[in-house]
Amino acid sequence: MRINKFIASCGICSRRKAEEFVRNGEVKVNGEVVTSLVFDVGENDRVTLQGVEIQVLGKKDYVMLHKPKGYITAMSDDKGRRTVVDLLPDNLKHLKPVGRLDYDSEGLLIMTNDGELAFALTHPSHEVPKKYVVRIEGQIKESELAVIRKGVVIDGERLASCKAVPILFDGKDTKIEIIIKEGKNRQIRKMFEAIGKIVVFLKRVSIGDLELGNLSRGGHRELTVAEVEYLKTL
Repeated sequence: MRINKFIASCGICSRRKAEEFVRNGEVKVNGEVVTSLVFDVGENDRVTLQGVEIQVLGKKDYVMLHKPKGYITAMSDDKGRRTVVDLLPDNLKHLKPVGRLDYDSEGLLIMTNDGELAFALTHPSHEVPKKYVVRIEGQIKESELAVIRKGVVIDGERLASCKAVPILFDGKDTKIEIIIKEGKNRQIRKMFEAIGKIVVFLKRVSIGDLELGNLSRGGHRELTVAEVEYLKTL
């Protein structure tokens, strides 16, 4: 098994991050530093990352979590804020979040120790569609939505095109359905900021065809075998 895939299979990180560890000389096989990404790990090899021995996990867990507002998408936080891991029981606290939802957002978040799947779902080249329900202050014009759909420019970079469908204006706010295939930090909020709109509510409701459904805020459930296999096809 290639060294980066081996590290990802240990539930440590994604393959991309594993490649960084290898290039930085932080991985040893049988006591020798390995920096080649084409290095193959054998069945009896002893692999250490930053001095700690790692092993392929025998069991991989997959959980859907309904992240509430007020939690950060991380394993820990040096500022003492609550993390999504705090919402899981002790036997699942080893799981890592796939992608991110910002502190003020809520919705579907996958937690797993399958580094390979996490990499596949988050790598931009795979263009996994993610659907959000967004509420913005005031009304929005069709011309403004057209700018969002085409792809706004943020920090000098033009984002990929997306789908944006207005659902309802209640006299105060407008609810909009957004489907994007990227996952940049605070991307949707920045998209609307670029056209002068303020997001007051943001919820991810699906990843591909996997839907959050009626899972309560802060609640979690294990994914079915069929759901995991579906995610792997994405």
